[in-house]
Amino acid sequence: MRKLLNTLYVTLPEAYLSKEGETVLVRQEHETRLRVPILALEGIVCVGQVSMSSALMAFCAERNVGVSFLSEHGRFLARVQGPVHGNVLLRREQYRRADVEADSVPIARAVLLAKVANGRTALLRAAREHPSETVDWAAAQMGESLRALESTATLDGLRGVEGDAAHVYFSVFDELILQQKEAFFFHERSRRPPLDNVNSLLSFLYVLLAHDVASALETVGLDPAVGFLHRDRPGRASLALDLMEELRPVLADRLALTLINRRQVAAPGFTHSDSGAVVMNDATRKEVLVGWQTRKQEEIFHPFLDERIPLGLVPYTQALLLARHLRGDLDAYPSFFWR
Repeated sequence: MRKLLNTLYVTLPEAYLSKEGETVLVRQEHETRLRVPILALEGIVCVGQVSMSSALMAFCAERNVGVSFLSEHGRFLARVQGPVHGNVLLRREQYRRADVEADSVPIARAVLLAKVANGRTALLRAAREHPSETVDWAAAQMGESLRALESTATLDGLRGVEGDAAHVYFSVFDELILQQKEAFFFHERSRRPPLDNVNSLLSFLYVLLAHDVASALETVGLDPAVGFLHRDRPGRASLALDLMEELRPVLADRLALTLINRRQVAAPGFTHSDSGAVVMNDATRKEVLVGWQTRKQEEIFHPFLDERIPLGLVPYTQALLLARHLRGDLDAYPSFFWR
């Protein structure tokens, strides 16, 4: 199992990252704000107006440290990576299966079964703590979706069932928000741009999750751009989006609710831009990033491995299991079910 390393998130406005020996140097207005040994990092995420020297980019590529650039809204902009790792035969098998719908369906179905089951688990946990008939109803409907997924044999059919389940899940998401209801409410999912505080928080967390999943896929030798559920589109990490589906309720959605309900984020940390998008300020982004890193350190039981591992290792574990399946070591892809 790979050691759980750290990701450096840089949110300082006008920050400049450079290389100094074996160290990443973060400067702002000619003042050194941070020095981090490259050996302590598995990734760097630059948020907002952050720049980096070409020497540091090359250094990160050599050391297999992924670098991602996000807008101040949390929208993914670009990713820098080094030479492709892994066996070319693994990627050829990935491409072959992605080109054949009958081969893609079993993997897509496994991913969506885990996504719907994990979302249902989140609702059931919430209903136990705060009983609600509507949440109980939504959990029951998602149980029906699980049964429908098992008997669906086409990608379009799977997407249709998943879309219905997602609509049900988000229709009661507002009931899971227990504090600060005047500022944090949820009516529907809005993405580009996020139009309220909750959607802004969710979108930012989903981008962080996408970064971690893409890094995990590259580490085991898979191509993040070629998926089985999400089809090819220039600039889109389709396979990363595939594996994200099963982890959204566990890693991102639960953390968003925790941050709101524990009042770790508050209304003044969100502002409306001229475009209508809701943007987090720098202090709130830092609070979310601290929560994200803390959440990844929590241990969780992995049912297939039959052991407890840090939650931050789950994306890597799932990428490794998918690679083993594609190589023929596993008969099916064992998606992650939250217990």
